[in-house]
Amino acid sequence: MTRVFARWALATLLAAAGASHLLWGRRGYRIVVPDWATRLFHTDKDTIVVASGVVELMLGSALVALPAERRRVGWAVAAFFVAVFPGNVHQWRTGRSAPMLRTDRARFVRLLLQPLLVGWALWSTSATPGSSR
Repeated sequence: MTRVFARWALATLLAAAGASHLLWGRRGYRIVVPDWATRLFHTDKDTIVVASGVVELMLGSALVALPAERRRVGWAVAAFFVAVFPGNVHQWRTGRSAPMLRTDRARFVRLLLQPLLVGWALWSTSATPGSSR
């Protein structure tokens, strides 16, 4: 039951983050997208913010809507958290503010939380080695 609660809580977190990327925080997130990301993906910062918001909403939905695929979804969520980490490092190094990340301390703590999010995704979906289904 604990993993089920953790999975639902993670889904809620992803849904809220996705909504913020698409709605109220969209402008704030654009200013922290690194320039190298726009060159890498051949697109603009707004498209990256919108795409990440859509992915967060999809992953959050998949955590609750696809219980038979929870391990695969867990790995996908963990991979997403790893994929956005370089952007978080860039944000910390440049000191750019985003919603709820207005200080260097908050941006640094966010970096430390990233591995916990990866672990949360894997543990709550039983995607870790040796975990029971």
